Amino acid sequence: MNPVSALYVPGDRPDRFDKAAASGADVVILDLEDAVADGAKAAALDHVTAWLAARTGGPEVQVRVNVGADHEIRAVRATGAHVGLRIPKVEAPEDLGVIASLARGLPLTALIESARGLQNAGAIAAHPAVAALALGEADLASDLGSTAEAVLDHARIRLLVAARAAGLPAPMLSVYARIQDLDGLRADTERGRALGLRGRTAVHPKQLPVIREVFAPDPEETAWAEAVVAALEGAAGGGGVATLPSGEMVDPAMLGRARAILASGRP
Repeated sequence: MNPVSALYVPGDRPDRFDKAAASGADVVILDLEDAVADGAKAAALDHVTAWLAARTGGPEVQVRVNVGADHEIRAVRATGAHVGLRIPKVEAPEDLGVIASLARGLPLTALIESARGLQNAGAIAAHPAVAALALGEADLASDLGSTAEAVLDHARIRLLVAARAAGLPAPMLSVYARIQDLDGLRADTERGRALGLRGRTAVHPKQLPVIREVFAPDPEETAWAEAVVAALEGAAGGGGVATLPSGEMVDPAMLGRARAILASGRP
């Protein structure tokens, strides 16, 4: 699966769980952390685990747990559901030792939300339990004291490099908080895609069509990738330089990008 959209749902709103699963999002994220008030967290955990235990299909599901809430990981694990765990405020690989033990094989998405976490992103990505990295842009902006685009893009690029160097997929873009500003969502998502990030998390279903459109395979790009793969893989020994029908010269260094483009369009 190549997910490009993920939808957050507050864990204390069980009335929205099935709606989120039917929204068309590739991933549903049941949130026990920021979206839930302290006094509602116990009830939210009960709602989430009951739904996980009863569900029989649907999109990929992840659960964002609270910092230090080992009982939440145990409760999710006890449902027997194969879900991902989103671990907030990871600042070093040592933060994941106990969590990985409790998760017992459930894939972890490490959320990088501070300057220290960003500095250690490479080591965090290399942890064997980590399946993906994600950027908590609002928390990071608060920690850095800046919301400048240049600072944000720098953080996104650093996270991308850390993830790819560890063999992990390109991170998804963080939530775009201005729900009504779909033009702003599109512009920022296009900028993130141009940087190399793949997909985006959302907080409202109305954001999903924009995200899907931005990350939909571009016909011209797909045609180029198909031509590159056909030309280079058809060459003797699969190496050397080839010429596309357009006249463009391509070499094996371009195969990785071409294959990635084609893979991004597969369901």
